[in-house]
Amino acid sequence: MTIALVLIGLALIGTPLFVVIAASALAGFYSAEIDLSAVAIEFYRLAEMPILLAIPLFTFAGYLLSESKAPHRLVRLTQALIGWMPGGLAIVAICACALFTAFTGASGVTIVALGALLYPALKEAGYREKFNLGLITSSGSLGVLFAPSLPLILYGIVSQQMGIGPAFSIDDLFLAGILPGLLMIVMLSGWSIWQGHRLPTTTFSWSELRAALIETKWELPLPFIVLGGIYSGYFAVSEAAAVTAIYVLIVEMIIQREITLKALPNIMRESMVLVGAIMVILGLSLASTNYLIDAQVPTRIFDEIREYIKDPLTFLLALNVFLLILGTMLDIFSAIVIMTPILLPVALGYGIHPIHLGIIFLANMQIGYFTPPVGMNLFIASYRFKKPVLELCVSIIPFFFILLSAVLIITYWPGLSLMLVQAK
Repeated sequence: MTIALVLIGLALIGTPLFVVIAASALAGFYSAEIDLSAVAIEFYRLAEMPILLAIPLFTFAGYLLSESKAPHRLVRLTQALIGWMPGGLAIVAICACALFTAFTGASGVTIVALGALLYPALKEAGYREKFNLGLITSSGSLGVLFAPSLPLILYGIVSQQMGIGPAFSIDDLFLAGILPGLLMIVMLSGWSIWQGHRLPTTTFSWSELRAALIETKWELPLPFIVLGGIYSGYFAVSEAAAVTAIYVLIVEMIIQREITLKALPNIMRESMVLVGAIMVILGLSLASTNYLIDAQVPTRIFDEIREYIKDPLTFLLALNVFLLILGTMLDIFSAIVIMTPILLPVALGYGIHPIHLGIIFLANMQIGYFTPPVGMNLFIASYRFKKPVLELCVSIIPFFFILLSAVLIITYWPGLSLMLVQAK
């Protein structure tokens, strides 16, 4: 109990998360009289995982895209395709943010990269100020459920290392996120059509579409390289990540010439700082996970919960509430590596498939990105658009309830997440 209070105290005074996790793992192993080298062994085991290569490679590719003019080209293409629809420009913003976040893996990057393009365009088209702010702030995290999303890969790694429940692959998670992610896009698009149905629309132009396609001819193959290569059997996930990184590097540096050789080291440094933080937390969390399993902590938690919650439906409701609160306090990467080892065994006890749990987890964390009081996107958007955080909190209210409705559908309709996986 004393150790737990000390760890909570460390977290409250701002001690780095990896230090708190490391301290908890070391304290647990020490109290159980297990050699502390178990922590170092987990790092070694982590380094041997082939799938691990996908994390730095996809992250590097995403950062390269964000520093190039790819966001401009992406917005132009989506505008040419669907800008003629009622609410078309708002739908353009939703789709562009979702696609961009899928590759960058960080919604804050999406708001910074696309906000400068989309916010003035929406304002000029006649959309209300609150709608514009709420749309961009909430859409910045939409791509979390789409391949090659870094959170999807990370959840797969952590859950696979536990070795419990039905076996599944990272490829399965990529498939599972497609329909829930599309549901969120469709529901937000419906709200956008309602908000923009009285506004003038652009005229569809084949010449503009052709020009946009030509301009994006080098970026367009990316989703097909990643998903097509994986599901055709040509690439493993780590190999697809390597091909993606090399392809983006060649396109943006040599063909498009938008990334200079001088700028490359700084882009590499920024992307690898994020990767390094994830790796340290992941390695220490795996060590902590082993202690939790050895000490049967998840089993005891499950027994306690079963005293009060008897059926899976009530558990899922309580899980959503917990994850929404968690998402406002922890970034998505930390939440995955800390909570998955605790929640997965409990969810399995209620008969919930680990893939379904992963999609529920990420869908909730996605909302947590822009949920008050400490949702990260609120502060990034406040800085980017020079608006008070309170104003942004008001602007995201309708988007919060729309996406919350989508989360409830995802939660209570397991087939939405599992049907593509089962049909594979």
